[in-house]
Amino acid sequence: MEMVQLGNTELKVSRLGVGLVEIGLQLTRRNRDQADNLLNTALDGGINFFDTAECYGISEDLIGEALSHKRDQFVLATKAGHPSFGTEGVRWHVDTLKKSIDRSLLRLKTDYVDILQMHAYDIFGEPPDEIVQVFLDAKRDGKTRYIGYSQENEEAMWAIQSGLFDTIQTAFNIMDQRALFGIFDEASKAGMGVIAKRPIGNGMWGRVFKKSDHYEDTVAKSLRVRAEKMQEFGEIATEPENHILSALGFVLHHSQIHTAIVGSRNPQHMRLNIDMVNHQLPISRKYVEELHRRYETIGRHWRSID
Repeated sequence: MEMVQLGNTELKVSRLGVGLVEIGLQLTRRNRDQADNLLNTALDGGINFFDTAECYGISEDLIGEALSHKRDQFVLATKAGHPSFGTEGVRWHVDTLKKSIDRSLLRLKTDYVDILQMHAYDIFGEPPDEIVQVFLDAKRDGKTRYIGYSQENEEAMWAIQSGLFDTIQTAFNIMDQRALFGIFDEASKAGMGVIAKRPIGNGMWGRVFKKSDHYEDTVAKSLRVRAEKMQEFGEIATEPENHILSALGFVLHHSQIHTAIVGSRNPQHMRLNIDMVNHQLPISRKYVEELHRRYETIGRHWRSID
């Protein structure tokens, strides 16, 4: 697995990372063996970047149980901003944040995480100073080596320009290329590590859609609509037969991205993803350029086709 330096940090990460929301929200403790298999399949396959969050169900617990004895073998990132799973509290409150961070460390069975990220999917605009200070204090106190920010668009640009964060996690896939227009370049100039989330784009690319497939979730619906519109241009001669390979190859073509996190609860799917990245990349540059052209043609402004 190709390893790269994560921005100006001292961390080296695999280009393919694993997002662990699915094991936390779709598995139970009865599936502990499946989670253990998935996590160790990723680690044994060369993936060393593991991304979770305080509100991803039992994800942190399963990671701690499966991998805490191998803590020096991987880069561990979690997120904070809300009550930890199974607890009560006011989101984006200083006390909630502090308790959540400490509980995450307990659940992960570690003294520190490598990256503690502000889980800002529901923050719009600049967060209050006292919230930012909690993250800075966690870094000062050795609870995290680095701090990051997870969001898109104007909020992501604020985080980059603030100079407060070491990494930025933002959405990027065939249907959502917004990060190309400023975020990647500015993050690179700032020396930030760039983590691409939702690289598969909910599996929307390459599908033949039926009405029964039409999800009402806002993000999924937007991805579906864009996939349909981009596919109306017809087939692309250089397109890989495997649409997951198309999606991964497109994202990892962009060198500004240090790692792309793919979520899964299926160890076999994990093995297939690892094989693709290790043995079937890069994909055709002409294919990537055509996807850029189609995206620009239908409009880079996300709301323009909602």
